[in-house]
Amino acid sequence: MTPPPEPSPRPRKTTQLRQLLTSPTLDFILEAHNGISARVVEEAGFKGIWASGLALSAQFGVRDNNEASWTQVVDMVEFMADVTGVPILLDGDTGYGNFNNMRRLVHKLEQRGVAGVCIEDKLFPKTNSFIDGERQELADIDEFCGKIAAGKDSQRDDDFCVVARVEAYIAGWDTTEALRRAEAYRQAGADAILIHSAWSRPDQILEFAREWAARAPLVIVPTKYYATPTALFREARINLVIWANHMIRSAVSAMQETARRIFEDESLIEVEDQVASVKEIFRLQGADELAEAERRYFLGSRRDARAIVLAASRGDGLADLTDDRPKVMLPVNGKPLLHRLVEACKRVHIDKVTVVAGYRAESIEAPGIERVVNTDYAATGELASLECARASFRDDMVVLYGDLMFRGYVLRSLVESEHPLTVVVDSQPPGHETSGAPDYAYCSAIDDRALWEQDVWLEHVSREASRDGRAADGRWIGMLRTRGEGRRWLTAALDRLLGRDDFATLSMRDLINELVAAGHPIRVIYVHGHWMDVNSLRDLEHAGQFTLGQR
Repeated sequence: MTPPPEPSPRPRKTTQLRQLLTSPTLDFILEAHNGISARVVEEAGFKGIWASGLALSAQFGVRDNNEASWTQVVDMVEFMADVTGVPILLDGDTGYGNFNNMRRLVHKLEQRGVAGVCIEDKLFPKTNSFIDGERQELADIDEFCGKIAAGKDSQRDDDFCVVARVEAYIAGWDTTEALRRAEAYRQAGADAILIHSAWSRPDQILEFAREWAARAPLVIVPTKYYATPTALFREARINLVIWANHMIRSAVSAMQETARRIFEDESLIEVEDQVASVKEIFRLQGADELAEAERRYFLGSRRDARAIVLAASRGDGLADLTDDRPKVMLPVNGKPLLHRLVEACKRVHIDKVTVVAGYRAESIEAPGIERVVNTDYAATGELASLECARASFRDDMVVLYGDLMFRGYVLRSLVESEHPLTVVVDSQPPGHETSGAPDYAYCSAIDDRALWEQDVWLEHVSREASRDGRAADGRWIGMLRTRGEGRRWLTAALDRLLGRDDFATLSMRDLINELVAAGHPIRVIYVHGHWMDVNSLRDLEHAGQFTLGQR
């Protein structure tokens, strides 16, 4: 059986808008004023969206007199473009200034996925056409033509559309003036002409269309002459009808009625079934797509992510400061080390933290942690503590030392790794952060800081700064991340080491080397400083300065 053909890719939004303007059949677009209304318009079946100046200003709660800045308008339209696949034609008022403002406007609209802009031949700042229209002054024809030309010359996408809106009828002029202006704008490069009228009958529009004789695509906005049968627009060879403000008007009516009813009833009983459900709002916001993306890009599985914090040691190098508490509970600028570490985990969506306590275990506390205790902490090493936390192991897991401090990107880079096993290695030459016994890392390649995301693999971790005549490539900072099968590799390696007579003395370094010896690749993420561990009074003093720049 022959498989069905693949669907043709959707044209660019600019191309879609141009097709709407040049199609021999009459098409319609509807007003929207924010992301959710734009999505509703698209779902209703409309092939395009009118980003109305009136509606956009209304949703900001200001007048349609350029009181909302053009950057605020463009920002809102970007949200609309992001959530829809149909083209948006922006009501760009007068272009927000002169030809130079027009050039910048077109550039920014193209950047943000907007398919076209309509500008009107009035003066900046504009006034809505239906407010004292005959008292409004029109722009000089030559100046407006220059603005059109500037917009067209600035566009990078050949299909981006500039629509010229003729306000001659609004300002009290006749058809002759409207035609004179429209023709000048066409010759200046306008892709279509929007002819506007405040009459309740379509007489001016139909007369203009007859005299215009389809010289360029013709667009209308029948807000005032809404009772006109659509068949008349087809007969007049109109290309595009804009229903310009009915989404914002219907929203206002609905909100007013809902607010009135809730205020009077002091209850939600009578309105709850009359308004959209919260579930529908979530749907329009794309909640289902986000859940799917989380599953695809792993963030969803991070809901079950776990951090295992090894914090059993006292911290002998900190003198009498640890007489009654372990070093992870020492405050740095008023906040214990462990609290800072837990907060760092939560910032990367690791909400479950298991802390392996030992010395003064009863003093270890932090919001939301699960505490397990290595009762034999004084006679055992790091792997014995890790074994105590086995019940907390997860497919997505970070194992880290409890005395670490680091900039936010360090842990974030680790949890974003897609590899089964990943470690962080500091390539910066040793400094004050090496007061403890360093774990030197030997890797498949040195840190080339000119490259982004090198493919580098860990080969060995050692207490020795050089090995077989080779200098170490950096220092493992005490962070290991497992993902998927990496957790099973780690568990199997831990089981093998459990069988050794010297297991009680083994460290995380031994576990990492066992993983490498078993042939499991461990991806290296290089950093260059931006972390420290706290092993001495000098470290503690430096930690206070370090936190001042912590992110």
